[in-house]
Amino acid sequence: MAPWSGLWGAKAGGDAYRGTPVVVKMENPNWSISEISSPEDDDEEILATGARRKGGRTKNAKQIRWVLLLKAHRAAGCLASLASAAVALGGAARRRVAAGRTDAEAGVVAATGESPVVRSRFYAFIKAFLAVSLLLLFVEVAAYINGWDLADSALALPVLGLESLYASWLRFRAAYVAPGIQFLTDACVVLFLIQSADRLIQCLGCFYIRLKRIKPTPKSTALPDAEDPDAGYYPMVLVQIPMCNEKEVYQQSIAAVCNLDWPKSNFLVQVLDDSDDPLTQTLIREEVAKWQQQGARIVYRHRVLRDGYKAGNLKSAMSCSYVRDYEFVAIFDADFQPNPDFLKRTVPHFKDNEELGLVQARWSFVNKDENLLTRLQYINLCFHFEVEQQVNGVFLNFFGFNGTAGVWRIKALEDSGGWMERTTVEDMDIAVRAHLHGWKFIFLNDVECQCELPESYEAYRKQQHRWHSGPMQLFRLCLPDIIKCKIAFWKKANLIFLFFLLRKLILPFYSFTLFCIILPMTMFVPEAELPDWVVCYIPALMSLLNILPSPKSFPFIIPYLLFENTMSVTKFNAMISGLFQLGSAYEWVVTKKSGRSSEGDLISLAPKELKHQKTGSAPNLDAVAKEQLASKRDGKKKHNRIYKKELALSMLLLTAAARSLLSKQGIHFYFLLFQGISFLLVGLDLIGEQVE
Repeated sequence: MAPWSGLWGAKAGGDAYRGTPVVVKMENPNWSISEISSPEDDDEEILATGARRKGGRTKNAKQIRWVLLLKAHRAAGCLASLASAAVALGGAARRRVAAGRTDAEAGVVAATGESPVVRSRFYAFIKAFLAVSLLLLFVEVAAYINGWDLADSALALPVLGLESLYASWLRFRAAYVAPGIQFLTDACVVLFLIQSADRLIQCLGCFYIRLKRIKPTPKSTALPDAEDPDAGYYPMVLVQIPMCNEKEVYQQSIAAVCNLDWPKSNFLVQVLDDSDDPLTQTLIREEVAKWQQQGARIVYRHRVLRDGYKAGNLKSAMSCSYVRDYEFVAIFDADFQPNPDFLKRTVPHFKDNEELGLVQARWSFVNKDENLLTRLQYINLCFHFEVEQQVNGVFLNFFGFNGTAGVWRIKALEDSGGWMERTTVEDMDIAVRAHLHGWKFIFLNDVECQCELPESYEAYRKQQHRWHSGPMQLFRLCLPDIIKCKIAFWKKANLIFLFFLLRKLILPFYSFTLFCIILPMTMFVPEAELPDWVVCYIPALMSLLNILPSPKSFPFIIPYLLFENTMSVTKFNAMISGLFQLGSAYEWVVTKKSGRSSEGDLISLAPKELKHQKTGSAPNLDAVAKEQLASKRDGKKKHNRIYKKELALSMLLLTAAARSLLSKQGIHFYFLLFQGISFLLVGLDLIGEQVE
């Protein structure tokens, strides 16, 4: 690179510097000096003392200037990258807004099950809060520009005009607004610390389990020969697959269950189809008929009236007369694919253990690396199974049934009152009632059942709404029974204060209130303080603990922290709906599946006679597929959504971030900035599956 003879190449008076030739290796955007040399290295400089020194002073100064220049170029490259990302985000936002599909449309409200009244009230609250924040930001910017830096002693001085109004606002803010916000802040911080302590204790329990290698072991195991019922412990097992309009996954679940390694005479498969789509009913019925022809003991049941959703479906199936011949029931949702040895690794735990009511296996996921949304879900669920379920199972013999991938003792179900349709979390309901009747649970962390994660934010949002509204419904209904039940006091305390209040109510409450309401308010009311360790250090530590069960997900720790705070809006809304029986508390929406199992997986599970045939459920599958394709073409085009609550909160957080710049609060500014961007991405549905 030739020496630059511009600004750095000449000095005043016309005397030119003796240049230092520099060879620069250009690797945009990274710049590095590969060689710096000076032809004047041999020149000598006479010092004041008469000593001679080689000319190094000029050379060193030139080197420093070039290094600084290259660092400036690197910084400019970073700024250009940030600007490009901002432009790309703006373009994506413009295209998404131009599509005009928001979550406020009647069709979306009906699909999500949220009440329009509840939705509009919550959204109106957020909009009002945003309007107040914008007004306060305008006032603070005006005060900053005009230099109204009024100290406490100056507030009593007579001032005129806008400055007088600003002084009055400061007095009112300090006297009336700040104490209330500070009280709410302190309360949320206390709840935050309690929940963090609970999380830390659970992690220590998991560490102890690993250190001591504690693992549930059956007292008797089934012998390898599954075709000889008299050779081992092979009790009668009923296998149920409840499903509803899930044509993407029915084949793989039915095939996996029919290939379970268990004596065929000792287990029966019930396909419980609640589908209201005639095409889906036909496909499932033909799949069942295909396996019946191959000798599998499998039956198809369809309900015309879908009363009680999944709970009603399971309750109806348990009323069949032949169920009395079976001792255990295994339940798998439509997207679950158990391994052939699933029953061999779970059912033996019931042998000689009459107090055991449930054996629960953990989930594994076929699409955990599909997109950022599935990666973040994977972190949450890994912690749930590895820490929460395992620790509660080992130390308490109680945990919430996950609704699938579990084996129940039918006597425990009947003793607990059977399936009830009173909530949308029938799995947690039956688990709590069984616990109150003295039944014990076992969680097997080493037995996995493959399933899918929701790939779109819309599907994930619906799922989380049901998972967080249902427990609050159940808490209202079960609280009198828990208090009256004749179990140990510590078990009652665990159910009320830890299982329900702390983990199902307090967690979404303080997450939303502390990080989405209080933190922005403290920017406009600086008299109320939120410590830096609450904003940064403790959440970072909790995120680190959450991510420990899935160490490969460590690069996603920051997106995970921001996304969890973003999801607190949906969880808080769902918690309030369930607690006060509002709107969507009793609505069930089936989580959409994509059917991620490959065709090779289906072929490997198919009967031997069909492996060399064309993949299908029946000879007329081609005609059915053409009909299905035509119905898709005639249907409405699929779109990504725009979520108004998340967008409004993103504007609120970004407004608070702008206000924090005036007070130079570094940690608060960065947290609010990135959290606001996170809400913006979610509000524009730019996370998860993208629809063209």
